[in-house]
Amino acid sequence: MYDVIIVGAGAAGMMATLFAGRRGRRVLLIEKMEQPGLKLRITGKGRCNLTNTSPLKDFLNHVGSDPRFLRNSAVTFFNNELMGLFEELGVPLVVERGSRVYPKSGKSLDIFLALIQTLEQMPNVEILKKNRVASLITEEGQACGVTMADGSRHRASSVVLATGGMSYPLTGSTGDGYRMAEEVGHTIKDRFPALVALHCDLDIPQELVNFSLRNVKLSLTHTNGKKICEHFGEMSFTENGINGPIVLSASRNATGFLNKGIEIIAHLDFKPAVEADELDKRLIADLNSNGTRIFNDALRLWMPAELIPLALPQMHIEYYKRLNQINSAERKRLLHFLKDFSFPLTGTGNFEEAIVTQGGVDLKEVNPKTMESKLVKGLYLIGEVLDLDADTGGYNLQIAFTTGHAAGCYC
Repeated sequence: MYDVIIVGAGAAGMMATLFAGRRGRRVLLIEKMEQPGLKLRITGKGRCNLTNTSPLKDFLNHVGSDPRFLRNSAVTFFNNELMGLFEELGVPLVVERGSRVYPKSGKSLDIFLALIQTLEQMPNVEILKKNRVASLITEEGQACGVTMADGSRHRASSVVLATGGMSYPLTGSTGDGYRMAEEVGHTIKDRFPALVALHCDLDIPQELVNFSLRNVKLSLTHTNGKKICEHFGEMSFTENGINGPIVLSASRNATGFLNKGIEIIAHLDFKPAVEADELDKRLIADLNSNGTRIFNDALRLWMPAELIPLALPQMHIEYYKRLNQINSAERKRLLHFLKDFSFPLTGTGNFEEAIVTQGGVDLKEVNPKTMESKLVKGLYLIGEVLDLDADTGGYNLQIAFTTGHAAGCYC
């Protein structure tokens, strides 16, 4: 008999185990994979962007679904507390561009080892690896244990579901928690891959594939022109679409529509720092002062060389034309490409490519302070199993750690 069983040894599960263990609770942490923390070890391209130093108000602007849900638990354990914890565990941290926090070593392994080695040294914590939980055990509306895949059972007065979502399934995130939560009465919101590349039918020139475009504005709209979102920063083209930081963030706003077959239009502004009227005046001046130059060669005045093979077919301007022969309509097409190159999106990458899962356990059915289920006493739901996801930049890991801390303090 244990006090607490925690299912899933990812970021949220390990954090819940740490704080439950510090309270003296006898904890059984169960991980179905051979090793815990596989997803944590690859996050941030192996560097582990574990949080963001933005104030809570600004942080919540990057959180989807119902960001207010996070406020109650973040009051007691947020970015400063998380950073203090890892410093205490012997991991120096550094704050980089965009207020993103990383281990100073640049190695996510340091974050994982700090957690797992601390847990392994706690006498009241037992870690069971390479064992899969099949279902929850409930009696009279109370969680009281788990049934394993081999039919054996473990009993406890509290159970924490920290099984992750469906993204990166090779790390063990295969949606088990959604099924188990649903079996005991929870509502599961539709799940989609999020923070993922977006697909389109553009013929992308090979020299442009994976070329990084900086200081670009990406807007997504419905076909009726209504804006869905807008992001500014870095992106790239892929062989079948677009990717990069601003694309990943925009994907959170698009994935629900695209996976339901609703068309979304992407708009790229390659010169977002200049208004269209001002840019048009600059184009006129450039055309006049470089009149004898060939259009194809002169395009380097306004865009990187890698972008030219994509631009030429969109503008319908003969590549050998001299600039002093470009008429007003052709100049407007050049302006339109630079300020509003638009194309329909056809879909997103799959869960194997997605960083997080959008959707999950309905937040209305979970106590936002303790993470305890409102339907099943003694059942706690944390991390990606919840309908709570955020932009890139350390936000998602902070959600995992914050919700894990809350459950660990109350389970």
